[in-house]
Amino acid sequence: MHSPIEDYALVSDMHTGALISKSGSVDWLCFPRFDSDSVFAALLGEEGHGRWLLAPAPGAGTAEVVQWHYVDSTFVMVTRWHTDAGEVEVTDFMPIGDRRASLVRRITGLSGNVPMRQELVVRFGYGTILPWVSRQTDDGGQAISAIAGPDALALRGQQLPHASHRRHEGEFVVAAGETVDLELVWYPSYRPMPKPMDVETALRETIDYWSGWAASFEQRGQYDPIVKRSLLVLRALTHEDTGGIVAAPTTSLPEHFGGARNWDYRFCWLRDAALTLEAMMTHGYQEEALEWRNWLLRAVAGDPEDLQIMYGVGGERDLPEKTLDHLPGYESSTPVRVGNGAVDQYQADVVGEVMVVLEKLRNRGVEEDSFSWPLQRALLSFAENHFDDPDHGIWEMRGDLKYFTHSRVMMWAAFDRGVRAVREHGLDGHAERWAELRDRLRENILEKGFDPSINSFTQTYGSPEVDASLLQLPQVGFLDYDDPRMLGTVARLEKDLADKHGLLLRYRTEAGMDGLEPGEHPFLACSFWLVEQYARSGRIDDAKKLMDQLVGYANGLGLLAEEYDTGSVRMAGNYPQAFSHLALVRAADAIHGVNSGSL
Repeated sequence: MHSPIEDYALVSDMHTGALISKSGSVDWLCFPRFDSDSVFAALLGEEGHGRWLLAPAPGAGTAEVVQWHYVDSTFVMVTRWHTDAGEVEVTDFMPIGDRRASLVRRITGLSGNVPMRQELVVRFGYGTILPWVSRQTDDGGQAISAIAGPDALALRGQQLPHASHRRHEGEFVVAAGETVDLELVWYPSYRPMPKPMDVETALRETIDYWSGWAASFEQRGQYDPIVKRSLLVLRALTHEDTGGIVAAPTTSLPEHFGGARNWDYRFCWLRDAALTLEAMMTHGYQEEALEWRNWLLRAVAGDPEDLQIMYGVGGERDLPEKTLDHLPGYESSTPVRVGNGAVDQYQADVVGEVMVVLEKLRNRGVEEDSFSWPLQRALLSFAENHFDDPDHGIWEMRGDLKYFTHSRVMMWAAFDRGVRAVREHGLDGHAERWAELRDRLRENILEKGFDPSINSFTQTYGSPEVDASLLQLPQVGFLDYDDPRMLGTVARLEKDLADKHGLLLRYRTEAGMDGLEPGEHPFLACSFWLVEQYARSGRIDDAKKLMDQLVGYANGLGLLAEEYDTGSVRMAGNYPQAFSHLALVRAADAIHGVNSGSL
């Protein structure tokens, strides 16, 4: 049985991330990058597809997790077990700072003598490749080595398991006051096995890094703890070297259990990353914005007509989608996908989101360089060349191309920011031409994207359907939050898309526009957008009520998935999800702004 999504912890070294269940099993880990093939894929299959279990053995009697938390503002994970034989604490972390791709598990005896069980199943290639495993001895002591093709893993520590039926198993006893360290390190198979690490030093440096990064967080209000954790999640999903921000560290966790809405989110969407940086800049994390701008410049460099909506962590362009038919999926949700076919889609909103965040960077005093502004001019040329083209929309519809109102508004925002760059910042550009295109778009949107008969903006031109992405219209300044047309749109969203708990679906999947079978759960980011809308349009009590409800859906670690199944009271979709956390930050900022009178 899979653990519920909310029963997983994320540990990250800002190159990749592991999901560790509350029961002590590492069920998902890709080395050395977020988008590398997995070495543990039990999350999407069975134990035999790879995992690393570390938990009290049956001989310990009844075992219960009595504490499950991160060390302060870090991604150092602590699980305390109470058993009939005593108590132990397991500390899981991925070292930061030395580019060493490893996962460390420290077991500390607190009382009694607790038998611990370890099971290691290494399967490279998403569970398809059985490695050659051997026990080796070098000047660093004993290690278990697993090698297949270019990949190798080594397990070092005082207590190594023994081979048994294509896996390694073992038990050992941890006494009160005793510490046992285990490290699983990835390395290229054509290089020597890494020497043992100083676990104590690595743990201290990792705690110092995360705590130091979080130390600049400014206290603002009642939602500070979850906002800080959300910002930490966004940092954990940012690749340390490239600056690319992945949407989530997982693939194919289902939006609808047992269904086919299973996507690979281990890539860098321009939209998601831009919105992430907007949230982080609001809280003073400007350096990360510059890192991402540099990633953006490298990723999209070349002919503007080759612009993609998403790229690999290093800026890779070729992300073909395929299915892994050997994996039965999380709770039988198939197909399991790697790669993402949306890479070939035209989504007209993307340039707008990028231009909005880059303007905010300018407004914070960051000067454009010889590369960044010419790139933005090229992006505006791309938008102009596709001015009359329908698109797939923000939700990556796999149906027919349409004129999505949200996409058209984001195009408006792109040209608007271009005009401002020239007129307010003195940059060179075609301000008059861009202003003309911006104004034509506005007229077009108000004529075709707003339906007076339902007093609401619509998902697409000529359709009565609505879409939660319409909540972003005032966010980019297209109209005020309390504009009567916006208030009418909110009323329609509440009528058509809100479930009985007040959470918003993205759109009605029953309308058939996305080319897939209907069925998904409320999308958390959309409900956070609704919180922001409520707060900024005078419905502060409604905003706080919905915010408290949404924050309550986070697990004990402060992590959120993409969606929430209110019927079964559980998370759904890829996890943890950058979009959910960045929207949470925006919502909290909106409430704080009302409470402080700064709006």
